[in-house]
Amino acid sequence: MSRRTPFDPLRLLDALRAGAEDDCAFTAATAGAARAWQAHAGRVLTEHLGFLDRPAPPVEAEVEHTVDRGAYLRERVVLRTSPEAAMPVYVLVPKGLDRPAPCVLALHGHGYGVRDIVGLWEDGSERWAPDGYHKDFGCALAERGFVVAAPEIGCFGERRADYAALAGELSASAPTTCHNAATYAIMLGGSVMGLRVWDGMRAVDYLTTRPEADVGRLGAMGISGGGAHTYFSTACDDRIRACVISGYFCDWRQSILTFHHCTCNFVPGLLRHGELSDFAGLIAPRPCLIEAGRRDTIFPIDGVRSTVDRARTAWRAFGAGDALVTDYFDGRHRISGRLAYDFLARHL
Repeated sequence: MSRRTPFDPLRLLDALRAGAEDDCAFTAATAGAARAWQAHAGRVLTEHLGFLDRPAPPVEAEVEHTVDRGAYLRERVVLRTSPEAAMPVYVLVPKGLDRPAPCVLALHGHGYGVRDIVGLWEDGSERWAPDGYHKDFGCALAERGFVVAAPEIGCFGERRADYAALAGELSASAPTTCHNAATYAIMLGGSVMGLRVWDGMRAVDYLTTRPEADVGRLGAMGISGGGAHTYFSTACDDRIRACVISGYFCDWRQSILTFHHCTCNFVPGLLRHGELSDFAGLIAPRPCLIEAGRRDTIFPIDGVRSTVDRARTAWRAFGAGDALVTDYFDGRHRISGRLAYDFLARHL
């Protein structure tokens, strides 16, 4: 008599995963071996992210307007990131600088876009008290003396697209910008995250033209989708000297593959080579702070703790185990800031 076995896709995929290459699993015990691993893993990561092998365009920037926010000026700048795309960036410049200052690439998460981290409501009106899960962290960085570049991440805010025409009469089924762009990118063998890393690199290119910004002292900070952006951007761009990853640092099998997450989180083929805790070795030995709320329901704290424990192996290989720092706070999915601003000031 035949036995009927229910189809459990995750069980099947876990079995297939067991036969994956795992050639980027971090096992190095010395700095020399770790650097050899980084050379290989870096190539694997950029290949799977996709779209990072294009020639960088010239830095073309137009400053549209400037707003006085008291302790700093906020400029709205538009950059050309490719022949097909432009990107708004808010640049926050502290007043009274007498020399180039350390700078931070500030990366927002899902929501209404970059305005939510630079002191603006959805309608563009000024906001003077922190609000929401981002807690206006771009403003907080500028108030601490950092030059801040906060780009409008692709698929959010002014960089959303209306795909209703794709669905025709079935406009109620029109996909969101994030989902449709992500699935299109995946079908091409790349990812929206690759497009976002590219845009972050172009924002850094622009910072190199600003006399107020010391890009030799560059950090990155982001929450949720912006935490993912910070993770991948720091792994790919060694101009970033220190980072704060908030509400993201959790092995994929315990977070984005366990709970419902936006399609933009997925990088095709990457899990065949290693986990988030493995590729984190591309950030080592640079200082890295992980923020995680004990009540975060989509990046569970137990998963974050175990991911940090595994990732710390890479920092230890470089003799820099203390450079991977954690802020586990009693809160939900949001910016903490309890240690972050001092951490970046100390290292930049």
